Amino acid sequence: MSDRPVRHPWSKSFPSGFAAPALWDSIVIGSGMGGMTCAAMLAALGQRVLVLEQHYVPGGFTHSFKRGKYHWDVGVHAVGEVTERSMPGRLLAALTGRRLQWASLGPVYDAFVFPDGLQLGFPDNPQAFRALLHDTFPAERDAVDAYFARVREVSAAMRSYYLARLAPPSAHVFMDMFTRTARRAFGETARHALDRLTDDPRLKTVLAAQWGYHGATPSRASLAIQALVTKHFQWGGYYPVGGSSAIARELLQAVADAGGYTRISADVEQILLADGAAVGVRLRDGEELRARRVISAAGISSTVQRLLPREVADTRWAASVRALPPAPAHVCLYLGFKGDIRSAGAGAYNQWYYDTWDTEIDAWDIADPERIPDAPVLYCSFPSLKDPAYDPGPEQRHTGEVVTFVPWDRFSGWLGTRWKRRGGDYDQFKKVLQDHLLGQFLKKLPGLRPMVDHVELSTPLSTDTFVRPIQGSIYGLLPTPERFANPYLRPRSKIPGLFFAGSEVATVGVIGAMMGGALAAAAVDPIGATRLLRGL
Repeated sequence: MSDRPVRHPWSKSFPSGFAAPALWDSIVIGSGMGGMTCAAMLAALGQRVLVLEQHYVPGGFTHSFKRGKYHWDVGVHAVGEVTERSMPGRLLAALTGRRLQWASLGPVYDAFVFPDGLQLGFPDNPQAFRALLHDTFPAERDAVDAYFARVREVSAAMRSYYLARLAPPSAHVFMDMFTRTARRAFGETARHALDRLTDDPRLKTVLAAQWGYHGATPSRASLAIQALVTKHFQWGGYYPVGGSSAIARELLQAVADAGGYTRISADVEQILLADGAAVGVRLRDGEELRARRVISAAGISSTVQRLLPREVADTRWAASVRALPPAPAHVCLYLGFKGDIRSAGAGAYNQWYYDTWDTEIDAWDIADPERIPDAPVLYCSFPSLKDPAYDPGPEQRHTGEVVTFVPWDRFSGWLGTRWKRRGGDYDQFKKVLQDHLLGQFLKKLPGLRPMVDHVELSTPLSTDTFVRPIQGSIYGLLPTPERFANPYLRPRSKIPGLFFAGSEVATVGVIGAMMGGALAAAAVDPIGATRLLRGL
């Protein structure tokens, strides 16, 4: 333990008086949801854990930023399964000492507007959701019921699926015998499943309308990932009280309370191997840190391509991981408002605006800057209305975010340029996108136009700079059947002493990454993790 209590759970270097061990119990690379959960869980099991984050703000896609008096989140818009009626919610409560509080987005958490004027508000109750679909598609009651039956089937199979992921890659054939139901669902595409359920194209679109939460269109998405999104939000969506930065603050405080620490601006250059086993890391400034084990929460594909020696990166197992495609990149319009935005149509719930019934259009067509069409779908969030702890002040300052997917190759030509110094051609292109996206958004909610006070666009290059996923992906690897069939996407790697955490070990999103972190901790200490989880 440290000689005196740690005052802050993170900084660039160890605090004065902090007794850092020569050999840490575990080093965790990356402070996204998977890395933080793994570190906090290992801390709860008695380990001293060092978390290394290359960004100057911890949290990965759960971190927030500000411009003047405005604050935004970069990745947390709605999270399900955080109440103590679910195992993930109970685990998160236990790891944070119940200090992390969540606010419901209300009886409707997602509101959809489709091209022909159909508007649907997805409710925070599974029976109400089923009734809504029955009323909207009365001729398709059997198809709706069959879909929810598949959702229940997949959900019930996930416990055995997660347990099987704890086995080493060499044992996957044997362990997969116990996960046939889950593997069947992961191996079927959502499109194939929906085509078997119904011939109604509008119902198919409505059932798949939340594909933006995982990034794969129905023809490429595993059925299981769509079913898990439906299950994830069956009791509604929630937002962390105090903003998304509260997640990192509470999880990393738990690490510090157990004698661990989080170092920011600590850029890992390579995972160190000795006699074929992981023994520590080397930072980009040359500093070496040693541990009994290394857990990479930087993404398995990123780890293979960026952090492992070439002789490992060229192996067959590493090549199979590199071959998996990433999920799409995105742009986000960050807006600051002055005024009563709720009266102009904003709300705590998320708003989806579809300009097409075709859910196979996976990205905004921005190939020609002079002829840019509207984005096929806008995902709009107003974080200041979600957080009951937020005070808009006398000027009624509020925030909004507008997200849509874009092709990475339209930005890859600027890869390697510095943030805010990417050149005039980039700035001009970015301004075109910003103006078009703002105009499209204000057509949907015109009452907000006079309240707009700040406009800023982030691109996939910002994601690459601050989070470093492959090709600026917001969700890591694309959740296809091929991804879930890969035997190496599990917490135990082929290298002794090296473990993987995060969404690529489990499923996508905040809770998916969290479960990937919990699986990594369970792989490190199976007995301790079993004892902890049984007590929830």
